[in-house]
Amino acid sequence: MAIVRREEKAVQLPDGEPIIDAAKELGVLFGCQSGICGTCMVAVEEGMENLFPRNKAEQEMGLEGKWRLCCQARIKEGTVIIR
Repeated sequence: MAIVRREEKAVQLPDGEPIIDAAKELGVLFGCQSGICGTCMVAVEEGMENLFPRNKAEQEMGLEGKWRLCCQARIKEGTVIIR
């Protein structure tokens, strides 16, 4: 089981799953949900290594460093802390 945390809340999800539903439960705002608008962009404070590499939509948006789109990111395992 993987975990996505934001502030004092945490949501469990199966390993290998997209983090979109967990992020919604944690209060992340969403717009298009297809990787175009950037509304769900978050900073990954810990656990970037627990996410799969950025997909094409995130690469085309030019995301680097700690930035990811919650509508596109998938968790391998472990814990990811977002802000």
